Amino acid sequence: MNTKDVNATDNDTTKPNIAFIGLGNMGAPMAENLLKAGYPLSVYDLSAEATERLQQAGASVADSPKDAAQNAQVVISMLPAGKHVHSVYLGEDGTNGLLAELPKGTLVIDSSTIAAADARTVAEAASELGIDFLDAPVSGGTGGAIAGSLTFIVGGSADAFAKAEPILAVMGKNIFHAGEHGAGQVAKICNNMLLGILMAGTAEAINLGVKNGLDPKVLSDIMLQSSGRNWTLEVYNPYPQVMENVPSSNGYQGGFMSKLMQKDLNLAMQTAEDTQVETPMGAKATELYAAHTVENGDRDFSSIMARHDSSVLT
Repeated sequence: MNTKDVNATDNDTTKPNIAFIGLGNMGAPMAENLLKAGYPLSVYDLSAEATERLQQAGASVADSPKDAAQNAQVVISMLPAGKHVHSVYLGEDGTNGLLAELPKGTLVIDSSTIAAADARTVAEAASELGIDFLDAPVSGGTGGAIAGSLTFIVGGSADAFAKAEPILAVMGKNIFHAGEHGAGQVAKICNNMLLGILMAGTAEAINLGVKNGLDPKVLSDIMLQSSGRNWTLEVYNPYPQVMENVPSSNGYQGGFMSKLMQKDLNLAMQTAEDTQVETPMGAKATELYAAHTVENGDRDFSSIMARHDSSVLT
């Protein structure tokens, strides 16, 4: 393990060196916003196309997470699942991951959406090494990532949160300190469980109206001004051509894939089971998305509309 204190640098600069690991649909635009704000950035991803995109934007490209973090004071990760977070930070045997190579005092911000228990496991290992770890999952989708208007939901110590906040503010508009380690993940999965319920319910309500002769846009406008108003009606209508610049009007391409919603719903159900909390609406939404993702996993999660009318997919 490297015992050098991360704060003991010969070239102290206003903006710390950042290593960014994971350049998917969310990670790449987040990293680009850091570059635009003047942060020195080293990046790593398995995709050569993704790293080339960031290299052209001004980042240096590394061959591994450890290489990316070699001179970094801050590490940010955006990875698909808990197993990837565990592998990167703890390694295959729990001791030979990235944490073992980081100097004491490094700030680690993991923006992946994973189980709270997984986040706490990595946080405990980081704490033992004198490393500040935050679980900081996001809400806002790819549009928010591109615009730098994401919502960050952060779990960890108040001191680490204060260090991270100026960096998160470059990528997001709303930044919440939810509590201690794991709290960010719990809040995120509660939000996404509700989102899955709302999307499934909104699609169901619009379908009921359409099948009874109503125009989907007129019905949507009515519900927007009534007690059924919700986020999916306001900015993410699931019925094609009701709203511009949303996945439903683009063949359900882009946005937040149904298989990722299914992943988050499964995390919510796992948390509910672990803590013996009843979530019947969440369980139903999980069941609906499980069936839907068999053939539509790569389509946006608003494509749950196709459960009622498959013609929307054509």
